[in-house]
Amino acid sequence: MEEDRRREDDWFRQNEKKLLEAAREARLKRDEERAARESHEETERLRKLHFMKCPKCGHDLKEEALEGVNIDRCTFCEGIFLDAGELDQLFLKKDEDRKGFLRKLIGV
Repeated sequence: MEEDRRREDDWFRQNEKKLLEAAREARLKRDEERAARESHEETERLRKLHFMKCPKCGHDLKEEALEGVNIDRCTFCEGIFLDAGELDQLFLKKDEDRKGFLRKLIGV
């Protein structure tokens, strides 16, 4: 009888341990998902807050197509900003086209 009680206690201890471990894993998974969702929401909020804003003065940027290269120009301070790869597009142009582009860029 004592042996049966000991085996029964061991069985409950093992199953409780498994249940507690499963509950802990589920809680950790929920915590990770919540953190990822909050991180994504925060990233989206910051993106919306700063998207197409001038890094110098904070006013709106307006995208302009100039000789096949899209530039971002500030509507307030007239700053000119290039996205990734746009400077490479500029340097790949022929020398005369590049000079013409820069003249149009600064309005000469």
